Amino acid sequence: MDRLFAHGSVNAAVSGEGPALFLFHSLLSDRASFASIEPELARSHRVVVPELPGFGGSQAAGGSLAEVADRMAEVVRDAAGGTDVTVLGNGYGGFVALQMAIRHPDIASQLILADCGAAFSEEGRQAFRNMAAAAKAKGLAAITDVAMRRLFAPDFQAGHPDLMRDRREAFLKTDPEVLQAACAQLAELDLRPELPKVKIPVLVLVGEHDEATPPPMSHELAALLPDARLKILTGCAHVPQLQAPKMFLDAIADFL
Repeated sequence: MDRLFAHGSVNAAVSGEGPALFLFHSLLSDRASFASIEPELARSHRVVVPELPGFGGSQAAGGSLAEVADRMAEVVRDAAGGTDVTVLGNGYGGFVALQMAIRHPDIASQLILADCGAAFSEEGRQAFRNMAAAAKAKGLAAITDVAMRRLFAPDFQAGHPDLMRDRREAFLKTDPEVLQAACAQLAELDLRPELPKVKIPVLVLVGEHDEATPPPMSHELAALLPDARLKILTGCAHVPQLQAPKMFLDAIADFL
């Protein structure tokens, strides 16, 4: 069931009963990337899957990651219902969740950060600049192949044509200006000095073959957070909950 939160600015699907669990999607995907795991999680949690600001039916929240994080903090307070809160972010959703936890220390009781980090290498920063420039000059269709490669390894793409067709269609619905603004933010981001502020338990996950946010970023993130553990998801890339849903659920089961 879809509902509106944060004064009607953010659209989210809500299912299940129990402690609140928020799922924040990645930049090159949408909330449907959680469709394979949401029903299982809803057996024990009240699962809230928002469309992040600027995506789907949710209003944009300015150009900065801080503004997006503040908007999502409103959503969490609005939708949590007074229960303990876990926030799970994948990719860009992980950066939003981490920034939110830094800016609003009381917002969640624990975090699961899948395939993100605290700062990109110079090569990673340039990839975002290039992607934003190409999207602006030529449109999203021109960067769809690049976007899909950042999400899924070539052999996985070849073996799952129907899923890839769906993911391409979802990507092409992205607001180009929202994508460009997010790329610009990620190209400059460095949250490492602020990680000591995140005192809550954090589970850091990363796909073994993630090219968008390579495993060294997750190793660094887990090492710099005060209370974090790291798990490597064998054979996975940037969207492990879509690629290997059972492995993903098993990886987060004990933490939840």
